[in-house]
Amino acid sequence: MTSDPDHFNHALQEKVLKSELFTTYQNAFRCATGLPLRFVHADADISYLCEQAENSSSFCDKLNLCESACKACMEVNRRLNEDAKINGPTTCHCFSGMTSTAVPVMCGGAIIGMLRTGQVFHKTPDEQTFSAVAKTLSRQGLKPEDVKALHDAWFKTQVIDPERYQAMVNLLVTFGKQLSSYAEKLALISDGSEPAAVARARKFIENTLADPLPLSLVAKHAGLSESHFCRVFKESTGLTLTDYVNRRRIEWAKKELLKPEARVSEIAFHIGYQSLSQFNRSFARFTGNSPTNFRREELAKATSLSAGG
Repeated sequence: MTSDPDHFNHALQEKVLKSELFTTYQNAFRCATGLPLRFVHADADISYLCEQAENSSSFCDKLNLCESACKACMEVNRRLNEDAKINGPTTCHCFSGMTSTAVPVMCGGAIIGMLRTGQVFHKTPDEQTFSAVAKTLSRQGLKPEDVKALHDAWFKTQVIDPERYQAMVNLLVTFGKQLSSYAEKLALISDGSEPAAVARARKFIENTLADPLPLSLVAKHAGLSESHFCRVFKESTGLTLTDYVNRRRIEWAKKELLKPEARVSEIAFHIGYQSLSQFNRSFARFTGNSPTNFRREELAKATSLSAGG
């Protein structure tokens, strides 16, 4: 059911994955950089690497088709995802000398997925280095014939100098933020099949977002009893009324915070919060940041872009 938070996040990730925004960028990124690009669930088993994707490393593809997948490879990919959850966009180097990157996509302060790219070298590979890689593969249980088959694939891996690769990662980080904003909107937009009562409730909320919105009042405008409304609203949106209202208010707050002259406390009351502390907690919950830090970072970006222009 959509009322399950995990189910809701998975469903949201699927919507993002199938969106025109993601597929357009994915194709453009692949064509422009020659790198693979996947969007996977934040807690996905790394067996997704078995799926051969456009521009993926033939070494990685062949390795995962071996009878005994390399545990070192699996551990690196697991750690990369975990580090990205904590530290944001993260790049690491695996046992074979390849570089990979994970960029988290957020929604409501939670990570719903990871943009994954990489599987490249930063310097031209040589036989001495592969000898060390082969020993690791052998220790992990791969058969000699499997290791031999991986030799040619390893040497075919794309080589990209660190500065150019970082520029590609910067593009991905920027897109990750855009995709996060898109996910926030998807979480609030119905798929066109919502019950009429929910549509009435959302319209009422939109028109009175700055006012107190107790359950009794919203349910009345929806034309349902409070208990019936709670069930129908959550089944349709995947959110409780409180979470839905808070998400909408935080989206509004993000726009208001871009106005340098507006005080944070004024914004808090303007968008419907009863106290500054309540607003700060809600903002942090849904964005992972404080209103003050968000404003500082966004205004700094705007200043940088203006100076660059």
